[in-house]
Amino acid sequence: MSDTHQQSIGYVRDSMLPEATPPLGEVGAIRWMRANLFSSIANGALTLASLFVLYHLISGVLPWALNGVWDAPSIRACREILDGNTGGCFAVLTERWNQLLFGFQYPSEIYWRPTLAFVLLFVAIAPVLFRKVFPLRMLVFSALYPFIAYYLIWGGSILIPVFALLGFVAGYLVYSRFVAQSFAAGFFGGILAAFVFWYVTGFLPIEGVLALQVVESRNMGGFMLNLILGTVCVSLSIPFGIALALGRQSDMPIIKWICILFIEFIRGVPLITLLFVANVVLAYFLPPGTNFDLILRVIIMITMFASAYIAEVIRGGLAALPKGQYEAGDSLGLDYAQSMRLIILPQALKISIPGIVNVSVGLFKDTTLVSVISMFDLVGMIRGPILASTDWNGVYWELLGFAAVLFFIVCYGISQYSQWLERQLQTDHR
Repeated sequence: MSDTHQQSIGYVRDSMLPEATPPLGEVGAIRWMRANLFSSIANGALTLASLFVLYHLISGVLPWALNGVWDAPSIRACREILDGNTGGCFAVLTERWNQLLFGFQYPSEIYWRPTLAFVLLFVAIAPVLFRKVFPLRMLVFSALYPFIAYYLIWGGSILIPVFALLGFVAGYLVYSRFVAQSFAAGFFGGILAAFVFWYVTGFLPIEGVLALQVVESRNMGGFMLNLILGTVCVSLSIPFGIALALGRQSDMPIIKWICILFIEFIRGVPLITLLFVANVVLAYFLPPGTNFDLILRVIIMITMFASAYIAEVIRGGLAALPKGQYEAGDSLGLDYAQSMRLIILPQALKISIPGIVNVSVGLFKDTTLVSVISMFDLVGMIRGPILASTDWNGVYWELLGFAAVLFFIVCYGISQYSQWLERQLQTDHR
């Protein structure tokens, strides 16, 4: 019997047939469309309806965008150039880009300062957001960035941010000295030391030392103002929200009820009401002649508002943890601060990431509400000086579309990072 015949009737195969080419409908784009767009009659109908709607939207928007005018001194000149054709008047963006980004009173010769602060923002947050990629020593720059950004944007003597930084250093030294004996003593002692340091240094002559041109807060506006409020308020509201969430679950009745009253009151009041309080009412509680910066007042109110919501999100994360996690800290002999820092909060914050991001995105968009208290942010610039001028009165879609694109880029970036972070912190193997 030949070897070929023996191979064909062998019980155990020692060679494989060549792989056959899969059917055309099971590979590539056709397979993806069958699985995702036309997996059933209902899904196929929805897909066709969606394509019909998209076709009409694109066919209406695309000629308007492609035939747009980018170089014209006014809306009347745009209409003359278009001569009855469909097209957008995007010349308002090229003419007023500086006002949309920086406001109409920020000195044009120092636009480089807020631009540099914006670029350095990415350098500062990179080691915070991507700890495994960047070296830990870059966190030193992250800690220094708020003081550098203040110096660049507001200007003045360099000793102002330096003394502010040294006040935090003094507070931290006192906190680290007494926290081992008592967390409360270290915490409140650090706060007291920082305020004492700032009060004492407030009497020192600091004007003129490496000073940059001073820019008043009332001269700031445009998208720069939205970025300042969004970045500062989100950064401050997360630690304050954590403190409020822990305080609400505290065993000390006074601290617990103070946190509860604060959270419930702030969550029951609209943000626009708090902004009016910051603009008008807050001045009545200050000594006569006191100049309390409006941006600082708005930052305080928006931070309070966001902190109350983030506190409830984090409280949900704390409540989701099983009781055994709290008992684990006790069994290891950890005190309250160590247990929270090493066991409880890392797990609670991981659970709370979607809620925190949701509040952060909403907070950044809510910064446009400052336009109702005469602060010329991006929306305030559009509604106020630009549309009020006779040159561009009537240009709505172009300006509001530009604002929508800027906010979408920031909010979409935040959302995508949160999803990436959730995947990085995922501990199961699904």
